Formats: sequence, C-alpha cells, structure tokens
Amino acid sequence: MNQAANTAPPLHFLKMHGLGNDFVVIDARGGADPITPALACAIGDRHRGVGFDQLAVVLDDPQDDVRLVFWNADGSTSGACGNATRCIARHLMDETGATRLTLRTAFDTLIAEDAGDRLTRVNMGTPALAWDQVPLSIATDTVSLPLPGAPGALSMGNPHCVFVVDDAEAADIAAIGARFETDPLYPQRTNVEMVQVLSPDRLRLRIWERGVGITLASGSCACAALVACHRKGLSNRKAEIIVDGGTLMGDWREDGVWLTGPTRTVFQGTLDLSQLT
Repeated sequence: MNQAANTAPPLHFLKMHGLGNDFVVIDARGGADPITPALACAIGDRHRGVGFDQLAVVLDDPQDDVRLVFWNADGSTSGACGNATRCIARHLMDETGATRLTLRTAFDTLIAEDAGDRLTRVNMGTPALAWDQVPLSIATDTVSLPLPGAPGALSMGNPHCVFVVDDAEAADIAAIGARFETDPLYPQRTNVEMVQVLSPDRLRLRIWERGVGITLASGSCACAALVACHRKGLSNRKAEIIVDGGTLMGDWREDGVWLTGPTRTVFQGTLDLSQLT
C-alpha cells in the first residue's frame, strides 16, 4: 500500500452475502468514496485482507436514498451488482424500518422492496439488448453470437455472455469463463454464464464473474441468464434460478428484471489500513 494508507483512519465495514456471493460493504455516507483500485485489491485478498466477490460503497445521494459504487476484487469497478444491492437494501430497511428504497448505481436507479419472510426484491432495470449497448466490438445479433456455442449477449449494467448447455454441472466453467471473459468481441470483458434449462420456469446456472472468477451466486448474472433464455424461446419470463449457492427468483416484467432472494449479514469489523500489504 502507499504511504497515504499508513496514516489513514480505520475503515469500518460489514461482511454480507447473498447465497454465498459475498461482499464487503463500506458505509461512507457523510463523506467520499475511500476506495482506490489498490485498496480494493488489498481488501479483496482472501489471505491478507478480508476477501469478497465485490466491495460496495454506500454514499449519500441528493435524490435517491443512497448511491452505490461497486468494486471487483481485481481493482476494477462494476456498474451493477444485484445481490450486493439486495444486501444493502435489507441492511438499510432494518436500519430505518422502510419497506421500499431507491438506490442509484452507475447503471440506473434501482428500486428495492421487502418481499416478506426476510426476502428482499430489487428491480435490476431494463436489460440493454443492442450490440453497441452491451457493448460488443462489432454489430451482430445478440440472441446468438458468432462464437462457439452461440451464446446470447446483453447488459444488466455490466456485460454478459450466456451459454445454454445440456448439463451445467459438467460444464467446465473455469476454463470457459476464463476463455470468454477476455474475448475480443467484448471490449470491456464480460461475465460468463453456463445455464441449463430444466423447465421453462426452472434454470440451473453456473457463473464466472468478470474480474472475480467463479462465484456461488450473482444477481446480475441470474437476470442475464433469464433474459437470454427467454429471448431464445427456452424459458418463461419468470423462473426459479438455481445457482451454486442456492435459489433466486427472476421475473422479467415490463419495468425491468426483478430479482428476489435471501441476504445475510455475517459480521462487522474495522480495517487497520496500515496492516494491508
């Protein structure tokens, strides 16, 4: 870390997860985003830091309840993170007693609601389906890309490459994810999903997240899998989505893709930034 980190005050955080998709959450309301790419990498180190799939910073916003900034473990940023948004929404609902919130992200202002039974629902927004909105490097049909396996492409605030496979359990997600995350068709890299259609209203999904690797769950990836399967005529607009960490419910409505599932706050702590190397 740089010299500035050696004199920085302690940094308070929450550790949360949605079906094993885990997050460090920093409440920076009343101040500025304290995270830099180097600091995100240091905190994200699972051996020398805290470890996370994404780091989320909660900031004040003049119009919405809060503004969210998402960081990946490799120090890059992400425009959206559905499970982190649900986790933060649940934390804020518990804090304030609210049952509906608006949370601004780099992608869109997202609406979160209490779905009952400690479940939290968030509208992840309208998927971007045009090739230049994903974005892709060439004009092409985003229902079936000119890549092996003819995956679908879309953006849920971050790019996605969705493969439909016969057996998600047998899919080599590590090799395929690493290969296609950096495919030249995706100039900003991409998340990679392997989805098996069990029935029109039940999907089995495995996930490779851009800048992270294999994760147990991902809200934006679950939404992308549902949208891509429906566009190929393989699923309904509403389906149960089984990920490695559990089950989410996706519902592609006229106003966006709604995602419902559980969240957990595991612990809270204080980071001594002078000890991060």
